[in-house]
Amino acid sequence: MAEFNSSFPVFWTQNFEETVGFYIHILKFSLIDANSEKKWAFLQKDRVKIMISKPSENEKFNKISFSGSFYFNVNDVDDLWQDLKTITKICTKIETSDWGMREFSIYDNNGYILQFGQPISEISKEE
Repeated sequence: MAEFNSSFPVFWTQNFEETVGFYIHILKFSLIDANSEKKWAFLQKDRVKIMISKPSENEKFNKISFSGSFYFNVNDVDDLWQDLKTITKICTKIETSDWGMREFSIYDNNGYILQFGQPISEISKEE
């Protein structure tokens, strides 16, 4: 049976340069590789990899249509909240959930929902 080795989201956008800038300047991803002519970029932050791409001409793409959110597990959610709460559009404020996570969510420049969370069991160990 095939083994799955990794997965990373590909964010489609009509605002290629603006989107790459959001992930580099706001979320502090590093640019690993890009092709500005073909409008794709590969970015990474720690162990998280993402791709930004302008959809091909063959794809029907008028606006974002992802029916969910992109969830990132982080090691200091409260610190990240402090960094992002005044420079991004907030979807949900930071809170501790009934299911044992401390989390919040923002919108990226395209309207994609990005969630950030940390198990409260990890937060207790840090204090």
